[in-house]
Amino acid sequence: MRYSLFPGVALAAIALTATISGAQSTPPKTGSTVSPDGKQYLAQPLTREIYAADPSAHVFGGKIYIYPSHDVDAGIPDDDLGNQYAMHDYRVLSMDRVGGPVTVHPVAIDVKNIPWASKQSWAPDAAYKNGTYYLYIPARDAKGVFRIGVATSKSPVGPFKAEPMPIKGSYSIDPAVFTDTDGASYMYFGGIWGGQLQRWATGRFDPNAGDTDLKQDGKPALMPKVAKLTADMKQFAAPPRDVAILDEAGKPLLGGDHDRRFFEASWMFKRGGKYYFTYSTGDTHFIAYATGTSPLGPFRYQGKILLPVQGWTTHHSILKVGNTWQLVYHDTQLSNRNHLRSAKMTELTFNPDGSIVTIDPFKK
Repeated sequence: MRYSLFPGVALAAIALTATISGAQSTPPKTGSTVSPDGKQYLAQPLTREIYAADPSAHVFGGKIYIYPSHDVDAGIPDDDLGNQYAMHDYRVLSMDRVGGPVTVHPVAIDVKNIPWASKQSWAPDAAYKNGTYYLYIPARDAKGVFRIGVATSKSPVGPFKAEPMPIKGSYSIDPAVFTDTDGASYMYFGGIWGGQLQRWATGRFDPNAGDTDLKQDGKPALMPKVAKLTADMKQFAAPPRDVAILDEAGKPLLGGDHDRRFFEASWMFKRGGKYYFTYSTGDTHFIAYATGTSPLGPFRYQGKILLPVQGWTTHHSILKVGNTWQLVYHDTQLSNRNHLRSAKMTELTFNPDGSIVTIDPFKK
């Protein structure tokens, strides 16, 4: 992935107070509330203790828990495959209420304690069932292929113990686990470019399939994947299948439709009996959504949830807290560097017909 700064946001010399020890880095304790091009940010970072990206948020036991990637600076230049995203552990954030103090918990698990993984523990998700918390982890295996594994704990903040092998049949990145009202759980996953989804287009891993997409702009785009989970939440109950995202005419979105097609960052929620499949468009920097009547789809494209943030990547989660819905996302306010991101939260609102009111991450 080419993680250049978001177009329109000029590079600026921002003073960083950073402590780097090996691959560790710490955000500045203070910083501007105005972007390099003079815009006011809509929301402020949830924490300045660590860089926390790709935030997967949940309410467990009446408390908010956020499971982010833990961004570090390993001194790797930006490239199209995301090698600069050298995250190696996870730390959970928690808060008692929206807007309340945020606790950054100790390391929940490190990649060195995941038997099958070699490096790059990317965007995770979490789930809870029958007294056990599950952390779903995408990372590269010994051959450099992204797989998805699971680790368990009796505490929502860990420490988590990893299963010895990744989930059988898993691949690519960005797991998101949704449990429906009937108790069935599903994992949505996948990402093109550095997420390697294009290398699985034939059903088998092809290292020569390219670094971006299928380069077939007039044909259906690569779609995210979904698989129902087994009762123990540790394996797929059935092989993964495509999550079909359709246009207004009911046809699959095309590979050349970069403003709407799937790139990465799946997230599912349910509201008013309707399923909302949400995702990032990647190189066009939108969070978009599509709706359907089944957790397996198909889903009809509806519009944009979030306009481009500062920084190349955009990744999110959506949760209900009390009577409100919240969008949790990230940007590069504290660093102005694409691989050092900070989690934020803002309220999500709906129109009477169930459509989502698009959010601008900058104040007008």
